[in-house]
Amino acid sequence: MKGMTSMNDRNRNQLMRAANTLKRRAFLGNTAGIFGPAALGSLLSGDARGQSSLKQAMPPGKARRVISLFQSGGPSQMDLFDPKPQIEKERGKELPESIRGKQRITTMTSKQKSLPVTPAMFKFARHGKSGMELSELLPRLGHVADDICLVRSMHTEAINHDPAITFFQTGFQLAGRPSIGSWVSYGLGALNRNLPAYVVMTSRATAGGAQPLYSRLWSSGFLPTEHSGVKLRNTKEPVYFLENPPGIDHATRRNMLDNVAALNRQQHAQIGDPEIQSRIAQYEMAFRMQTSVPELADISNEPDHVLKLYGPDVKKPGSYARNCLLARRLAERDVRFIQLFHMGWDQHSKLAEALPRQCRDTDHGTAGLIQDLKQRGMLDDTLIVWGGEFGRTIYAQDPGKNAGRDHHPRCFSTWLAGAGLQKGHVHGATDDYCYNITRDPVHVHDLNATILHLMGIDHEQLTYKHQGRNYRLTDVHGRVVDQILA
Repeated sequence: MKGMTSMNDRNRNQLMRAANTLKRRAFLGNTAGIFGPAALGSLLSGDARGQSSLKQAMPPGKARRVISLFQSGGPSQMDLFDPKPQIEKERGKELPESIRGKQRITTMTSKQKSLPVTPAMFKFARHGKSGMELSELLPRLGHVADDICLVRSMHTEAINHDPAITFFQTGFQLAGRPSIGSWVSYGLGALNRNLPAYVVMTSRATAGGAQPLYSRLWSSGFLPTEHSGVKLRNTKEPVYFLENPPGIDHATRRNMLDNVAALNRQQHAQIGDPEIQSRIAQYEMAFRMQTSVPELADISNEPDHVLKLYGPDVKKPGSYARNCLLARRLAERDVRFIQLFHMGWDQHSKLAEALPRQCRDTDHGTAGLIQDLKQRGMLDDTLIVWGGEFGRTIYAQDPGKNAGRDHHPRCFSTWLAGAGLQKGHVHGATDDYCYNITRDPVHVHDLNATILHLMGIDHEQLTYKHQGRNYRLTDVHGRVVDQILA
């Protein structure tokens, strides 16, 4: 009996030591963030939960919110934004070795017998007072050219879609790190307690295939899960389980959540796992979204003159144009980071057919969003970013009638508009073959550093301690591109 009592005591002591170890680990995990450069504010309590001390430490940014219009697949920069009329005389000739150098190419063209130079398939024209040159495929964007800042000197490190889009989103080519929207949510917190700080929508081309998109691209990674992007679906019910089950009314749901929260708080007091607090916050947000999301998704009260800005596709649920309108409605409701992913830019063949269709899908809605924000006085504190994960090659893939273009990470174009940016401005330049950057290169880390800067965040200070190391969106790189700032 005495031996059994001693054994029970030993077991109880082991359990207590294990619980205390768990508490210490959880506490250290929290305080690493609390006392670090990008600490969680107010000990993860109340509406300040998840907000970084940056919010108090830094002056307000020019941008109150970001709308990222991510064009998945890699838009062709020389056909849309970066004209090279002088290259016409090289049509059909082999890309010179002096231009390509030792740069890698994909396996899709590495076995081609030749890499024939294929100039732009469409004409360019100058627009606005700035005289910015844009493709004839983007007439609506031409109307707002004096509002955008075009960067022709972007470059990245990955040559295939998955690592390239992951790198753009997280600053790292391998999965598992927080997305940029999650970093903004963590650093600044939410402005509207009835909607998430980070909202995602997806759309695809009306014709042709598309690279897949997956939820890890808007995941919070090792940050608390409440900072993950919330995806609005292109269906009658924009968010899963938005409606209560049959027989459950609003009061019953509220009572159930209160009881579950009490149990969760009790569990948190015992083991100190910070994810329990995240779970409580997510349940509460889901409850509030039962009212806020249906009202957000209902565009029936939008006047005709506003719908006309976005084009006829705005009436089609799930279209890019509809998502652009919803982005404006989310911006009005002070969602911090709004991200639209549009698929269909991976045009390895039949580019002459596919690119005009893709531009028809996107040009009207994009320009309409800029015009709508501007007429409401919201463009001054909203940052819009448009671009894909890389560009396309000047040489043809599948040369001939079905010619397309391969992936090209060495130079491509991205544009920005709105808060804190120069207007009608072109930054950077590429060589005659649109293959290498010749002036003012902008790396992905530089772009992300600039986005954070415009939000009022120092990218070097927005960190989170994970597995014994401080991580940040820009890793150990990145600089703010001062030349494009107003």
